[in-house]
Amino acid sequence: MVENVGFTYGRKQALSDVNWAVDTGITGLLGPNGAGKTTLLNLLAGLAKPTTGRIVVDDTGRSSSPRVGFVPQRFSLAGEMKVRDTVAYAAWVNGVPRKECPDASAKALAAVQLDEFATSRVRSLSGGQRQRLGVAAALAHEPDILVLDEPTVGLDPGQRLRLREVIADLGSSRTVLLSTHLIEDVSHLCKRVGVLAKGKLVFDGTEAELTTMIGDVQLDGTLGSSFERGYLELINRLGGVSE
Repeated sequence: MVENVGFTYGRKQALSDVNWAVDTGITGLLGPNGAGKTTLLNLLAGLAKPTTGRIVVDDTGRSSSPRVGFVPQRFSLAGEMKVRDTVAYAAWVNGVPRKECPDASAKALAAVQLDEFATSRVRSLSGGQRQRLGVAAALAHEPDILVLDEPTVGLDPGQRLRLREVIADLGSSRTVLLSTHLIEDVSHLCKRVGVLAKGKLVFDGTEAELTTMIGDVQLDGTLGSSFERGYLELINRLGGVSE
């Protein structure tokens, strides 16, 4: 999927020679702030083009495709629109024929457990419900690849659990790429994990392999005394934490 990808902002090298293949199921993307996670997701979503290398999202070798659905970390919704109309509009924008948009909306809302709110105004939804609505909008054109940028940030524990349930269901039939800085999201959802540090992919393996590596990191003379501290120390050893 990602072949020798590099990306620069002016003189800043945001990504450098990244190679990564993601299969069906849920794959996590971890890394500290400034590691290049959002840049990589924007490239996968077709919002920007790599400076070097290419992104391949289907068998034709195209670098962008309507087969990708993207939920950015921050997105806006029209508060006065009805929930079902918001998703139907997203379907139409992404190429679904107008007459098929109502059915596409209903299917996507059911997938994220929001069908009972179909006729509600967006402004009446809670934060967690709005996040699921964003996922529904990205699903409306039935993409094979769903890209989620920090979807659980800012949610309370109950909302986070509900969204995790939705993501787990979605990952059973499609490729889901989940960018997060929450270790618990990865441990609950992801079969595989990639770790970015300073624009480079410094780890690509299973969640269990990452956990083992973190457990083997020595901290203040002890082994594995803190998972999150071990994770940060591991990134430092593999590629360094961005300043």
